[in-house]
Amino acid sequence: MALIWGLTWLPMKIASEAVPPIFLAMIRFLLAGLFFLAFILVKGLPLKAEQPWRVIVASLLITTGCYSLLFWGVARAPTGLSSIVNLSLMPIFLILVGAFYGQERITARRLGAIALGVLGLVMLFSGRTGTAQDGALVGLAAVAVATLSYAWGAVVSRPLMQAMPPITLAFWETSIGALGLVPVSLLVEGYDPAYFVGLTDERALIGLAILVLGGSLGGFSIYLWLVRDWGAFRAGLYSFVSPVVAVAVGVAFANEAFGWPEAIGMGVMLSATALALTEGRRAAAVA
Repeated sequence: MALIWGLTWLPMKIASEAVPPIFLAMIRFLLAGLFFLAFILVKGLPLKAEQPWRVIVASLLITTGCYSLLFWGVARAPTGLSSIVNLSLMPIFLILVGAFYGQERITARRLGAIALGVLGLVMLFSGRTGTAQDGALVGLAAVAVATLSYAWGAVVSRPLMQAMPPITLAFWETSIGALGLVPVSLLVEGYDPAYFVGLTDERALIGLAILVLGGSLGGFSIYLWLVRDWGAFRAGLYSFVSPVVAVAVGVAFANEAFGWPEAIGMGVMLSATALALTEGRRAAAVA
């Protein structure tokens, strides 16, 4: 999951150069919903949505709220900085919202893991914030709000995973959220037939393939299973691993610098992941 989601940032940015970002997000999740539905029908899984109002709220938070802001923000801000904001805030928001709902405990070890992970992120991308301009800062603020929306939706979703197969829940959250993106795209970006023509652009086609098949069908399905079995906080620990992937992609395809700050930062982040996961293993052993 960390590998998949670490690879989606660049295609998202590139595809947004061919079509408006929120329109792109809408198409992504409409397509993903169709793929989820086909899988469910082939496997003969139940399609009924349990607790429909909770499903609707989670869908609007996870898909509509998060991805309208995320795609819009990434289109205006550097990809690396956007990933920093998203990945550093995700575990913080997950544990805080989870604690508010009584799903997570705020322990010293978890606070330490969060602090260590954020420190690693700062070290990993040290010296890169100077490239942010006014427009980019607005985009980064949108990414921050998107992260909160996603974390909130993930916590709301967890009780649903005990009553519904993760794939079924993924279908409903993806499809309902995609329908919610339709009016948002119309209000923010307007309607233009050229948007659909833009979907035939190579940048949009490749971006959608990676975002739909990898990010939605692969990464999101794995994430729902992890939230169900691990809880929102531990599932969110991909935030400390995905930047390693982002750095590797940057070095390989964008000639980004890689030195001691990046190497040390990755080591610190992996240590943070190990620290938090160790608590989970110890708790399981005691139970």
